[in-house]
Amino acid sequence: MFKKINKNEVRMAKHTRIRYTLSGTADMPRLNVYRSLKEISAQLINDREGKTLCSASSQEKALVKALEGKTKVEQAYEIGKVIGERAIKLGIKKVVFDRSGYIYTGRVQKLADGARSAGLEF
Repeated sequence: MFKKINKNEVRMAKHTRIRYTLSGTADMPRLNVYRSLKEISAQLINDREGKTLCSASSQEKALVKALEGKTKVEQAYEIGKVIGERAIKLGIKKVVFDRSGYIYTGRVQKLADGARSAGLEF
């Protein structure tokens, strides 16, 4: 009998390995991505203080109408632009991109592209 592979457990193991070397500071915070089947969110995190500097999600009431009728990939791009704009307002230009063990394709890639188009460097 074969054991079914739990993809989320594999992803979490990758994320744990990555986090040993990846860390955010006040000058260069970590841009963390979380993706579920329906939603996507991003956070800028200062790991030294353990604080979230800003965040953006496809579930925010202010963004729901703007994202309505768009595909999930288009929504991810818009969330990337929003998190980038919020970071620029805080005076943050450079970030460390943390894809949380997800493969860098599809929605994760579009979120990164949106953040870059807003002016973030990584």
